Amino acid sequence: MPNYRWEVRNAHGRIESGQIAADTASGAAVSLRQQGHHVLKLIPIVEQRVNWKRMVEVLNAGSGPSQKDVLDFTVQLAVMVRAGINLRMALDGIADQVKNARFRRIILQIRADIEAGKSFSEAISRYPKLFNPLYVNMVKASEMSGSFAKMLDRIAAFIAQQLETRKMVVGASVYPGMIATMAIGVTVFLLTFVLPRFATVFAGKEEILPAPTKMLLGLSEWMVNNWILLVGMAVLAIIGLLATLKTNVGQLWFDRLKLTAPLFKGMFRALYVSRSLQTMGELLNAGVPVLDAVGVTGDISGNRLYKNLWKRVQSAVREGRKLHEELDGSPLLPSSVVQMVAAGEESGRLGEVLEEVAEFYQRALRDAIKTMTSMIEPILIVIMGSIVGFIAMAIILPIFKMSSLVSG
Repeated sequence: MPNYRWEVRNAHGRIESGQIAADTASGAAVSLRQQGHHVLKLIPIVEQRVNWKRMVEVLNAGSGPSQKDVLDFTVQLAVMVRAGINLRMALDGIADQVKNARFRRIILQIRADIEAGKSFSEAISRYPKLFNPLYVNMVKASEMSGSFAKMLDRIAAFIAQQLETRKMVVGASVYPGMIATMAIGVTVFLLTFVLPRFATVFAGKEEILPAPTKMLLGLSEWMVNNWILLVGMAVLAIIGLLATLKTNVGQLWFDRLKLTAPLFKGMFRALYVSRSLQTMGELLNAGVPVLDAVGVTGDISGNRLYKNLWKRVQSAVREGRKLHEELDGSPLLPSSVVQMVAAGEESGRLGEVLEEVAEFYQRALRDAIKTMTSMIEPILIVIMGSIVGFIAMAIILPIFKMSSLVSG
């Protein structure tokens, strides 16, 4: 049974606090009210475990808040609102529990904006990096429909799923990079530290050395003599790449590369399709107008090619056309998805259909990640083994040849 930390005003007007065990937050609030108390704060107590990642977050409390912080905030706010706690008091209570100093200041500013007469959706819209357009629009829809706590639960579930998806994709993308970095590091080590040791052994015997050995010895000597130039070129290349990726042209090129690169394109296509469809489905089911839902979908799609596609769809909808009419023939969406969109529009259940298709592509994304990792691991191992084997053979062959000449 979960525990909750409460703060109440008793019948005599004094503020009291303590802990209570209850099945739900609503049950805890009812129990406190039956005792004649007015509930001010009711916060779930999370079991404390040794968590090094969380300890690092606490030590770095001055850093910017993450989406995990937003998820925790959303879950706690939903619990407190459902328990009948005033929104301003709920924000005040959550701010007391937040470890991240910047996020605490943001929450307190949101509370101040609400006290000044702004709605919650207007207050959080000032922080688009934390509360994206989907979050703001779903909250705005709930404010008009009166389903605020329920909508916060749906938002929290969406954020949790997106965080899990991002974790899978990042993990699958980092693994090949680690293997490639290790291969480059081993190669550089062999060429700059191991091979020069054999150069003295082969000195004066260049005429009997095989061509691969001569080539590697020359490359090794050049790298040792020009290591400053190599390091400088590597640093400039990294800076240039990062600077390019910050430009519109660079971002468009990188987004297109992710959709065309062998082994990776299946994973990224499934990612962007599932994210787009799930976003639009959530917004439509929340009561957001189609035109706004399409625009938000483009903004948080995560890829400029998909963003441009949804912007074209938004223009088409503004002109009175159907969604599937603009999507038909696009290489970014499979024809089966376009057919499902058309069926959803005809039946009036577009939001439900989109969420079902998004679930299918979530499974397809997991399968694509498994396929990619199972294929790329042996490929990288073979490449790394070939490079190291070539260098080793280039060292061993001359030694065998010299030994045969001496014995002969």
